[in-house]
Amino acid sequence: MRVLVTGAKGQLGTEVCAAYADTDLIPVDIDRVDLRDADAVHALIAEEARPDLVINTAAAHNVPECEKDPATAFAVNAAAVRLMAMACRACGARMVHISTDYVFGSGGTRPYVETDLPAPLNVYAASKLAGEFLLAAECPNHIILRTAALYGHAPCVAKGGRNFVQLMLHLAATRPEIRVVTDEITTPTYTRALAAQIRLVAERGEPGVYHATCNGECSWHDFAQAIFEETNTSANLLPATSADFPSPVKRPNYSVLCNKRLQDQGLDIMPHWREALREYVRVEKGVR
Repeated sequence: MRVLVTGAKGQLGTEVCAAYADTDLIPVDIDRVDLRDADAVHALIAEEARPDLVINTAAAHNVPECEKDPATAFAVNAAAVRLMAMACRACGARMVHISTDYVFGSGGTRPYVETDLPAPLNVYAASKLAGEFLLAAECPNHIILRTAALYGHAPCVAKGGRNFVQLMLHLAATRPEIRVVTDEITTPTYTRALAAQIRLVAERGEPGVYHATCNGECSWHDFAQAIFEETNTSANLLPATSADFPSPVKRPNYSVLCNKRLQDQGLDIMPHWREALREYVRVEKGVR
């Protein structure tokens, strides 16, 4: 099987490439092709590589920057997805596209399923939702996979290289106290577990929209507390609310996803978020 992965050097793309290491893998990043260039995208996918599967992990996902520069956000998260989808259709490839929990709005009280109505609150979310629609319109053999709150071993470029786990450990080592919000609820998702899930659904899933996060839910404060517990880190962790950190960007206060379609097809292999965190910490210790 020939597999092309975009965003191959990113936090998720790195793990997806590792999950497909036993295939004819074609890793693609910005240094190889600009996904906004229609001719370059068609030439790479439909003419040169002609893969069986394209997995798009590339995205403009710095949420504040997307708000400042909507044109770039939509060019990368929507228009580029359309170009890839057209190229996939031309060569008969299946396309898997990574989307986000942020397509849902405020006021949620129970985990969102795939058929719930999106209501994006910010430019990033709107651009990702537009990418979903464009992919579905251009490539029937597609999988849209919404996920949330990613962290992994590869650097997270959009967040200065540190994921949330690394940020909390850094703050614990450098600050007398740490304040983390209790009123934003999500599901932290480990990229290594997600990469394995992507491969399974890409190979066995029916076309359409899927949710794929770790199981369970927690506030960012709960996640920080778990990080300190799992790493035996002493930290003065204090509760806060989103109102304590004013931002021009609106974000959903509850964006938990239910992996319903995966469950319905017997394909849900995602661990509980706490179990995934424990595995992440174990692997990090092994790396050191």
